[in-house]
Amino acid sequence: MNKRDFLKTAGIAAAATAVIAPAVIAQSKSPIRWRLQTYSGSSLAEHVVKPAIDSFNKIANGEMAIELYTADQLVPTSELFHALQKGALDAVQSDDDSMASPADVAVFGGYFPFATRYSLDVPVLFNQYGLKDIWEEAYGEIDGVTWLSAGSWDPCHFNTVDPIRSLDDLKGKRVFTFPTAGKFLSRFGVIPVTLPWDEVKDAVRNGALDGLAWSGITEAYTVGWADVTQYFLTNNISGAWCGSFFANTDSWNALPDHLRELFRVCMDSSHYYRQHWYWGGEARQRVMGAKLELTSIPDAEWQQVEDEALKFWDEIAQTSPRAARVIEIFKAYNATIAKAGRPYR
Repeated sequence: MNKRDFLKTAGIAAAATAVIAPAVIAQSKSPIRWRLQTYSGSSLAEHVVKPAIDSFNKIANGEMAIELYTADQLVPTSELFHALQKGALDAVQSDDDSMASPADVAVFGGYFPFATRYSLDVPVLFNQYGLKDIWEEAYGEIDGVTWLSAGSWDPCHFNTVDPIRSLDDLKGKRVFTFPTAGKFLSRFGVIPVTLPWDEVKDAVRNGALDGLAWSGITEAYTVGWADVTQYFLTNNISGAWCGSFFANTDSWNALPDHLRELFRVCMDSSHYYRQHWYWGGEARQRVMGAKLELTSIPDAEWQQVEDEALKFWDEIAQTSPRAARVIEIFKAYNATIAKAGRPYR
């Protein structure tokens, strides 16, 4: 081999090595491992979070792996915030309310009465009306936890053992629900009950619960609650559950930029999946589902619930200046939507 051929061959080999080396190095490092726990039980997690985590792990290509845990699997849902703050968990998917977040905006997570009518209201409120900035501000004052992104789930209906056809039928009913939703519903005689997610079906079977105000009809069929209740109330107190992804701040800051961006994209993918999964399921199960009989409270009577919600809003606005800002956004948004008319209202 002459000198010119040697240099040419060496140059090609060096270029090939430069292309291959990063992949080899990446594969030789131990992957970053995260533990993420969701508020949802295993059957529901298959839809509300698992597709996005599976995608993340696949695209991360060995650089990082997220282990997914379902409701109460590592810690009780009410302890999720503290477990995340301490670093026992790297990430959480939950509403602020049921994970016992100390943030003054936590009351608006989950089902805040009549803040939303449809699932698209949640991303619009966060991305166009300023809730994103407020959540970042609120969690920026709390050490150890970084709020990442909010999205919408299903509306909040009742599915019950006995039919609900008037407000009087709610009185004395022991109902599994979220903390703030329960506080509001207690004004109508509902007795809110908190249980581990996996114990709910047995509690209905043995008579400890009269029903749930936890979800829409899609979840009722998916997780088996339609197997232990007989009726589904078409009136709801919220058009969409508001849930978020959170990360332990040290875990989040330790990620390289490209993995943080990948996680953001997968969160958006999760939000999109839930939008169409729930929206289609709510209509399909009402029309085709054979397990639950639909009942309704007349609009004129249900208006009492909506009117009471506005009083509840004003009470919550008094709890902190930031809560008052959120309430003002809800009022401004709902006024705009009401004026816009169909199909918005």
